[in-house]
Amino acid sequence: MLKKIAFAAALAILSTSSFAAENPSVYAGVDVGSTKLDGFSDRETSFGGFIGYQFHQNMAVELGYRSLADFDTVVSGTKVGVKLNQTAVSFIGTLPLSSGFNVFGRLGYNHLEAKGSVSGFSAADSTNGVLYGVGVGYAFNAKIAARVEVQKPSSDSSNVSIGVSYKF
Repeated sequence: MLKKIAFAAALAILSTSSFAAENPSVYAGVDVGSTKLDGFSDRETSFGGFIGYQFHQNMAVELGYRSLADFDTVVSGTKVGVKLNQTAVSFIGTLPLSSGFNVFGRLGYNHLEAKGSVSGFSAADSTNGVLYGVGVGYAFNAKIAARVEVQKPSSDSSNVSIGVSYKF
C-alpha cells in the first residue's frame, strides 16, 4: 500500500511542468469520521482540523490534529477508557480529474498520544511513525472543497473521514 501511495505522489510530481505555483494558497478545514482500533469491537467518532499550504496544483504540505477515539468499555466488570489523539504533518500529492474531482495520496509523520484509565488509575503513552492515506476530493468552487479520506495512523488503527476546506 505504501508503495502505491509513493508511486502516486511521484506520478503527480512528474506530471507537473514546473514546481513553482501559479497561485500558491493557504487552506484550512475540519473533518469528522470514524476510527477503528484493533482489539475493540466498536468504531468511534473522530473529529479534527487541519491547515495546509498548496505550493503547486499537485502538491501541498498539511498540518493536522485529530481526536481519533474516545473508547469506554467494560472488561470483566471493570470500566476501561482509552483516548487517542493524532498530530501529523504530511505531504499531499494530488492528481486532478475532470469536473472538479481529484484523487490524492498522503505520506507524512504522525504523533499518536494514548491516554488510558482503569478503575481510577490512568496512564499515557505516545508513539511516532509513518502516516499514509488516500482520498477523493471535490472542489465546489475556487475556495471551497470537500474530501473523503482513508488514513492508516498506525498498524492497529484506521480512520475514515469526510472534511471540508476553505482556501484563503
